[in-house]
Amino acid sequence: MRIKGLRGNSLFRFLLIFILGGGGYYLMEILYRGHSHWSMAVCGGVCLLGICFINRRFLRLHAIFRAGLCALFITAVEFLTGCIVNLWLGLNVWSYNARPLNFMGQICLDFSLLWFILSLALCLMLPFLAKKKGATESLQN
Repeated sequence: MRIKGLRGNSLFRFLLIFILGGGGYYLMEILYRGHSHWSMAVCGGVCLLGICFINRRFLRLHAIFRAGLCALFITAVEFLTGCIVNLWLGLNVWSYNARPLNFMGQICLDFSLLWFILSLALCLMLPFLAKKKGATESLQN
């Protein structure tokens, strides 16, 4: 089964990317805050899928511009997740209200800069990983 927009990917590869992103995001939360919420795993899965798509679709752009697009995408996904999970459902998973330059307590500039740095590392690594055979290839394709 092929996923439209992710050329050459099987459903397995799509799910693998989603699980790696979800697990990575969840782990970052555990390491930073000591706890997390299942919604962060979903958010992380969507974010890594977006990073892979952006990195493939805009491969001709310099890695800094791709990282900027990825950081914007991640920030948008985090905002949407926050609006649903925190504001609409009232689960109060996180709040950036105490942080400077936050928007509605759901996103803030310092985390967007962190997403840029992490995205830049991924944008630089993904083309090299794609040259390898096996599971690492699925991150780029």
